[in-house]
Amino acid sequence: MKKLNEDQLNELQKDLDAIRDEVIADLGERDAKYIRKIIRLHRTLEVGGRVMMPFGFIPPVFVAATATLGIAKIIENMEIGHNVMHGQYDWMNDPALNSQTYEWDTVCTSDSWRRTHNYEHHTYTNIIGKDRDYGYAVLRLSDDVKWHPGHLLQFINYILLTVLFQWGVGVHELESEKIRRGELRWRDKLPFLKDFVRKGGRQGFKDYVFFPLLTLPVAPIVLAGNVGANLIRNIWASTVIFCGHFTQDAETFTEEECEGESKGHWYLRQLTGSSNFTGGKWLHVLSGHLSYQIEHHVFPDLPAHRYPEISEKVQAVCEKYDIPYNTGSFAKQYGTVLKRIGKFSLPDVVRTRLEGKRELQAI
Repeated sequence: MKKLNEDQLNELQKDLDAIRDEVIADLGERDAKYIRKIIRLHRTLEVGGRVMMPFGFIPPVFVAATATLGIAKIIENMEIGHNVMHGQYDWMNDPALNSQTYEWDTVCTSDSWRRTHNYEHHTYTNIIGKDRDYGYAVLRLSDDVKWHPGHLLQFINYILLTVLFQWGVGVHELESEKIRRGELRWRDKLPFLKDFVRKGGRQGFKDYVFFPLLTLPVAPIVLAGNVGANLIRNIWASTVIFCGHFTQDAETFTEEECEGESKGHWYLRQLTGSSNFTGGKWLHVLSGHLSYQIEHHVFPDLPAHRYPEISEKVQAVCEKYDIPYNTGSFAKQYGTVLKRIGKFSLPDVVRTRLEGKRELQAI
């Protein structure tokens, strides 16, 4: 991690707090109009996708319906649900946008997400052994995790996690790795499992039973389209989220170096442990503005559509303290994610030799 002394960390905190205070003071109708417009867009897309789906016996209509419903799910999960549950719109006092009661269109319960993501991940970002989002207890992405032969299958595990992403996120709080190690018992997780089965059952019934039966003569087509829409959402969400902390230049941290950290140190860890990617307006919207992961981790409860303008000020702060600002094209950042997954799937001795050969070739 970039080293700053105590005085510099205090100044960093003041600079970033000032940006936050400026945005909070400016919150108002502009932000309310934005989120309501996005909600209308989501509803229009979902209704459009559902209405088109029974006519999916016409191949172009099937593709359009599946894509439309998939995009609707992406927008609801990423630009609405994720951001609402961070409290970005609590100031509106709209019960439909309350961070503590919002329930989103995925198998992961909102309560579980608030515990594992809002608290655990955002508090302990990239701290090995504390942030279970780092590798999702499935992937080895740094030297801090001891290599074992099972890691050779990382790409297969990654593909499975991507395809089944909503289910992987849904069972994340199960902490199965701790159960295997004997640190937890299955009975300890019964309350969570009951909630997960209840929510997963509702989601499965809605997409795979209710809507197909509603259009019984073409039920297989509707079922296939709904499966496709969820697959589109899963692949997209996984890809975007992996670009947030698993890129080549995103740093990891030990529990020791973060013990008793100040708010300034926490800010520094968020800045150096997160990654952005560049793109057009709709790429940012479809990513839930997680294309600005750095800004999101510094200011998780500020409306995400503000991140593009905030980013200029955050970059200026990073330049002031010579802190790296990790960004690049979507393709470039995702490429480094795949490289990291592949690199750490190998035994340390093999990886070190390969890296040494590349360094020699570069001379």
